[in-house]
Amino acid sequence: MRGSDSPYHPASKPFKDSSSTFTTTTRAAKLVTSWKKNNMYSFAFVTFLCCLCYLLGVWQHTSTPRFSATSTTTLIATATTTCPNISITTTSTAPLDFATHHAADEELATSSAVPQGEKTYPPCDAKLSEYTPCEDGARSLKFKRHRLIYRERHCPSKKELLKCRVPAPYGYKNPFKWPVSRDYVWYNNVPHKELTVEKAVQNWIRFEGDRFRFPGGGTMFPSGADAYIDDIGKLINLKDGSIRTAIDTGCGVASWGAYLLSRNVLTISFAPRDTHEAQVQFALERGVPALIGVLASKRIPYPSRAFDMAHCSRCLIPWAEYDGAYLMEVDRVLRPGGYWILSGPPIRWKKYWKGWDRTREDLNAEQTKIEKVASSLCWNKLVEKDDIAIWQKPINHVNCKPNRKLSQKLLFCPAQDPDRGWYTAMDTCLTPLPEVSSSQEVAGGDLPKWPKRLNAIPPRISRGTIQGVTAEKFMKDSELWKRRVSYYKTVNNQLGQQGRYRNLLDMNANLGGFAAALVDDPVWVMNVVPVEAKVNTLGVIYERGLIGTYQSWCEAMSTYPRTYDLVHADSIFTLYEDRCEMEDILLEMDRILRPEGSVIFRDDVDVLVKVKRITDALKWDSQIVDHEDGPLEREKLLFAVKLYWTAPSANNQQDNSAS
Repeated sequence: MRGSDSPYHPASKPFKDSSSTFTTTTRAAKLVTSWKKNNMYSFAFVTFLCCLCYLLGVWQHTSTPRFSATSTTTLIATATTTCPNISITTTSTAPLDFATHHAADEELATSSAVPQGEKTYPPCDAKLSEYTPCEDGARSLKFKRHRLIYRERHCPSKKELLKCRVPAPYGYKNPFKWPVSRDYVWYNNVPHKELTVEKAVQNWIRFEGDRFRFPGGGTMFPSGADAYIDDIGKLINLKDGSIRTAIDTGCGVASWGAYLLSRNVLTISFAPRDTHEAQVQFALERGVPALIGVLASKRIPYPSRAFDMAHCSRCLIPWAEYDGAYLMEVDRVLRPGGYWILSGPPIRWKKYWKGWDRTREDLNAEQTKIEKVASSLCWNKLVEKDDIAIWQKPINHVNCKPNRKLSQKLLFCPAQDPDRGWYTAMDTCLTPLPEVSSSQEVAGGDLPKWPKRLNAIPPRISRGTIQGVTAEKFMKDSELWKRRVSYYKTVNNQLGQQGRYRNLLDMNANLGGFAAALVDDPVWVMNVVPVEAKVNTLGVIYERGLIGTYQSWCEAMSTYPRTYDLVHADSIFTLYEDRCEMEDILLEMDRILRPEGSVIFRDDVDVLVKVKRITDALKWDSQIVDHEDGPLEREKLLFAVKLYWTAPSANNQQDNSAS
């Protein structure tokens, strides 16, 4: 029997108390019988309508979102169909256009009508088309030139932050599709001819009509990067998958990294923003991973044991100076058993000393110092042949430790976090490798060869050094992101189109699942682990054979405007709530996103509604869609497209200034 406290349900029968008595008459009984008979037909009809409404609702929510061309910001409109006891919400959306339309000489106006009272973000001055907030030339002059400190990151204060949209240069076009982009860049996208003159004899770059061509040459490989890499491949194995991640210090236009991609070696190229105008920007326009960076007084923004190979080709870094600090930093980020490759001064100085305009004694002394620092790091010099010298880091420090006690050589660093790489002072000590049980064991764990490395359990996880992440959670995360990326491609059909996107950014990469799910596509992903994240997972990302960097999104990224074709932002604004302003993060995203580039946001629906208000003001096309698991999830997705616009032509700029 049901008591009076039974929960109410709309299909429940009226409760009948057994203690109640009713008196009925024959007439009343007939009326009840007649009412039941008539009501049966009504009930059946209502039930049919309810079932029909329910089926229509299920069909609507499970159908694949479809999009076609649109030119205005889209909003979600909802209409409610009401049935007895059932309310089904259907969504009607205007479509988004993810395709590019400006590979030719089309230009768009930069202004449009804005509803009165809405916040707007005007275009910045055309002179700021290459603005890099944390590597600003004028601000850098306030800092010491000693050890190139003035070329490190020096970000604007909160009061100095720009509240405008950085323009693309007049005539900007969508980059050539990969792999053509490796060899060609539109002149209007990076309007700098300085390198074509300065590096003419070194075959770096040539200007041809409306574009630049990159023959693949370099200062130490004028015959081309391919031939140079072949020479390296004769000295160490570049084909068996044991070398996957590399770092190129002082990269020029990143031809070394560009040509390694065909060998399944993923390289981060970095160089300072210096007199070689726009070298990193050229690399990015070519579709090659690169960042603005410098070896100075701070650690570079990567974890320990990240790279299988490090490279310097006449990078002019004073490796033996400052007590060998720069080689010690390379040692920190180099994997056990990893290689350091040096070509250019002082290697083979006996042949080139006159051309380098230096004395024999000076070059000989420099090489001797480098050899001593490398020896103090327990590196083994494998070979010096022609213009190339290669050292190898030991797989552990078992045989290195006794040398420390018996000599006055370099000491091990005291207890610290070797993975810290954000505004952390560079050390002049040897970063100790994880303990091993034998001299044959690889410190920190051995890695499978690529491509098995991508999906194998990373040693940092299997050894329990990543808090809260187990092997089981890692596998589940990998499967989750395969499903999510598959869903993304149903919403943005351009994501699956070869050549539409090349340079991708994951602003909160966690274990690198987003990048791993795209590994078979012709794209590369810069995986960012925010320094505010609860767990530092960037080492895991590198152990998977992917690349990334540390970053605080309360500051600008060390890259040029228009770096990325697609940006993925998973829970970024939840992470940075009460840390910094949402609009400043979105303005930075606008700066580093190409015209007609795309963004995918994942976050709580209330957060995304706020985000959308700002993206509307930034003149992005945007649309909120349901989570891949359906409409009942509070987490939603916001797909956005940055509309095409550029700075006005030089003539228009002069007219405006005159008026």
